Amino acid sequence: MFAAGVKVITAVARAVVRGARKRRCYHDASIFVTLAKPAVRMVASNDAGSFQGMPSPPSDDLPRMPARPREASKRDFGRVVVVGGSVGMAGAPALSAMAALRSGAGLVELVVPEPVVAIAAGFDPCVMTCGFPSSEGCFASGTAGTLATQFARASAVAIGPGIGRSDAVRELVASLWRHLDRPAVFDADALWALSLCGPLAGHAGPRLLTPHAGEMLRLLGRDPAGPEADDRSFLEAEARRMAADTGAVILLKGSGTLVTDGWRTARNTTGNPGMATAGTGDVLTGVAAALLAQGMSPFEAARLAAWVHGRAGDAAAADLGQVSMTARDLLDRLHVAFCELGSD
Repeated sequence: MFAAGVKVITAVARAVVRGARKRRCYHDASIFVTLAKPAVRMVASNDAGSFQGMPSPPSDDLPRMPARPREASKRDFGRVVVVGGSVGMAGAPALSAMAALRSGAGLVELVVPEPVVAIAAGFDPCVMTCGFPSSEGCFASGTAGTLATQFARASAVAIGPGIGRSDAVRELVASLWRHLDRPAVFDADALWALSLCGPLAGHAGPRLLTPHAGEMLRLLGRDPAGPEADDRSFLEAEARRMAADTGAVILLKGSGTLVTDGWRTARNTTGNPGMATAGTGDVLTGVAAALLAQGMSPFEAARLAAWVHGRAGDAAAADLGQVSMTARDLLDRLHVAFCELGSD
């Protein structure tokens, strides 16, 4: 019986390796069975935990990253600085930082309050960490003025994952929005802080906002739990208007994610309801920041990040079902999307 089992496992492994070779993607032997699946698209199903797949190649007009020259070094692919974290929320900025690495950034530095720096540093040895003074579990007042060294070396900045809510956080986010001259992604409670900052038209560098419906309503000065939360056409119209008024790109998350700079719009076709779980937005923030750090414009970075993020979610759903997938499963499948894009 043992020998028969070995034969079955060997046959399955050989079949999967052949499929991986056809796709020209090579994976760690311990996880290749999970990762060598074809592109998939959601189709109707009566089982909330099931997922059926069909080929769904990336469209020709989707932005691509250039091929990496053989003589490249890590400094050729940008440095991402992630600003976030608070007591009880160290995992959120860590997910963003790890997603930035998985999306091609050459260097990633995680800036968090001192009480959580040891926890944040423990998620991935490839991520650099730096702790700053804290108050009430969040960044302390005056933090913006102490980040000059980190930002001087940054190619792009991600602000908000797990950052928490306090007067000091609101002060920090407002200062970064107005004065940071690097391309920056604002997400999570950074969007809460921006909703309290008044007009957003004045900012020093390229900006990308990634709100879900409730965060979009809060930016509009409305109740995030109000009836408009279910009015997708209203939200998309307001996203286009806000993007035009502020000069920022808005990635409005949800089914059929919308990307707009106020003049151009694009709709994403990847993703599935299994992605409605804690931390997936933090992964998206890290992907977008990495693409900005590698030289993409905010509109292009938002489009590609949405597709990659959704495609990783589709791969996770195909392997695990929508019910059981987590944000970490998306992180572990980002390479599926980049391989299909021919980024390697």
